[in-house]
Amino acid sequence: MMRKYIVLVIVFFTTFGYSQIGGRYTYQFLNLVSSPKQAALGGKYVTGYSMDPTSAMFNPASIHIEMDNQLAVNYVNYIADVNYGSVSYAKAFGKKKRIFHTGVTYINYGKFDGFDEFGNETGDFGASEVAISFGYAYTIPNSKFHVGANAKFISSRLENFSSIGGALDLGLLYHNPDSKFDFGLAIRNLGTQFTTYAGTQEDLPLAVDMGFAQTLNNVPIRWNFTLENLQVWDVAFRNPSRDITDLEGNLESDDPSFLNNALRHVVLGVEFFPESGFNLRLGYNFRRSEELRIVGQRSFAGLSGGLSLKVKKFRFAYSYARYNSVASTSTFGVNVNLN
Repeated sequence: MMRKYIVLVIVFFTTFGYSQIGGRYTYQFLNLVSSPKQAALGGKYVTGYSMDPTSAMFNPASIHIEMDNQLAVNYVNYIADVNYGSVSYAKAFGKKKRIFHTGVTYINYGKFDGFDEFGNETGDFGASEVAISFGYAYTIPNSKFHVGANAKFISSRLENFSSIGGALDLGLLYHNPDSKFDFGLAIRNLGTQFTTYAGTQEDLPLAVDMGFAQTLNNVPIRWNFTLENLQVWDVAFRNPSRDITDLEGNLESDDPSFLNNALRHVVLGVEFFPESGFNLRLGYNFRRSEELRIVGQRSFAGLSGGLSLKVKKFRFAYSYARYNSVASTSTFGVNVNLN
């Protein structure tokens, strides 16, 4: 019965998805990944059921009692001197030990040289954005299903323009400790701008992601299969730089196939020794690989990897993600058990 429900969810989101994704939304930083585990496993991971409170920022249903008094701090050395990171914390309250989660995500775009329309210098300016979230999850009685939600307050400043917004994340998680199988679904960034940059209302970067994870019996391996951007079916686009002209001048345009477009929704990840104090992680993001690959060159775009090490109350993590031959990111994180 469980698998029938999962199939219905897949059909719904792939049938009613529409348009392409791209730079048409505001607050794009909301979909950046600041968790080393997320980054190492390909950039999307919504089936996390661990003591890491950062997972609640990507699927609020992952909040659970074992996260009580856990703190996570993450930092990302991004591309072109852009830096961002996150801080998250989970705490239990009351006699029923209800777990609440709070988190902060920030990004600093650095300094820019300013010029007016005539090319005259106007001085340096900066740009930064921040989102503060509060979340709660509830376990459905007599079941292995968890549901959760995050409410986010968003503030953005780009030069002398600013904007304030709000968003809601919804999550579903099926966690079966007996079979070691997990299923997750997250709908993120349902919201609006309260104030705009210059009078134009813009949409938020809605993201619908779904994932499956399984820890193998008697083998210290956990695989992850994630479907990302299910709110949009057509994520492929024609790249003119990949057009081919033969000796007779005939043009063969780059035209991604149905299968190519379908694979761009897929993110694969695997963890080695997932339940031990030390583990290794590998991931592959098909969309990143296709969009950033260079014809005739082997850039290893789409690949990512990382590791984590537990030392007493601390768990240190690092990940490396490849974009192309000249661009990559490093993500650093530490989880602290404050109990």
